[in-house]
Amino acid sequence: MDASVAMYVAQGIHGLAYGMVLFLVASGLTLIFGMMGVLNLAHASFFMLSAYFGYQMVAWTGSFWAALLVAPVITAVFGILLERFLLKKVHAFGHMGELILTVGVSLIVLDGVKAVWGTESLPLKMPPVLEGLVQIAGMQYPIYRLFIIAMALVLLGILSLVLFKTRLGMVVRAAVSDAEMVNALGINVPLVFMFVFGVGTWMAGVAGVAIAPILTVFPGLADQMGMDAFIVVVVGGFGSLGGAFLVSIIGGLISSYGVQFLSQYAAVLMFVFMAVALAIKPKGLFGERD
Repeated sequence: MDASVAMYVAQGIHGLAYGMVLFLVASGLTLIFGMMGVLNLAHASFFMLSAYFGYQMVAWTGSFWAALLVAPVITAVFGILLERFLLKKVHAFGHMGELILTVGVSLIVLDGVKAVWGTESLPLKMPPVLEGLVQIAGMQYPIYRLFIIAMALVLLGILSLVLFKTRLGMVVRAAVSDAEMVNALGINVPLVFMFVFGVGTWMAGVAGVAIAPILTVFPGLADQMGMDAFIVVVVGGFGSLGGAFLVSIIGGLISSYGVQFLSQYAAVLMFVFMAVALAIKPKGLFGERD
């Protein structure tokens, strides 16, 4: 294969891998922000926090798989506590109350990780089985990036099945559409919302551990990912998993090829994409909420 073609394909693989991680973060945000209507600016901070939890789990156990399983669950518990004991208290103040609270929580998380782990970048070693390259169609690809793509696709499939093919998913969608009616039917709507919030935070936690071996773990990990995730949710359309998936892929490719070919403009390319997309479809590509 021609060297220039190989370079384009390799950049595409890198973009897909980043897009899949971005989707894991954005899908959780879609559940929380797009479906529940809760403005959670601490979402990316939980993504970062899970990466630190993963680093600590690997330091204690030496097992990346233990970190990938346990760290997102611990992160989800923190998210549930936030929703149960803090966000519910400010719900009456609308998005402004949620905005102030979650910005404060994100600052607390940031200062907390600096106090516990310091400000230096911390490496998280990937498992040996996922190290190295694999040859496909005459080209070599990093095994770990292919693993991220496959894992995100599996999680997308599971989440879609739960939301659209199970009674639990039906209850969640009904509670989002008309919480008062669902509550009148005897279903504990606050418990449903707590579950959704926990799942959304868990998905961000999975993304945090997954990306850590590539980007390392550092206090600024949440910044770029958080902004990109909000762009994905807005452009994809509030409450649309399909929109989040498509825009995450596009965003990952824009990031990858932008860094390679337009490095001086790479930081603003996602904003340009958002501006163009919303100029064409103000409610997002697959908008479901007004």
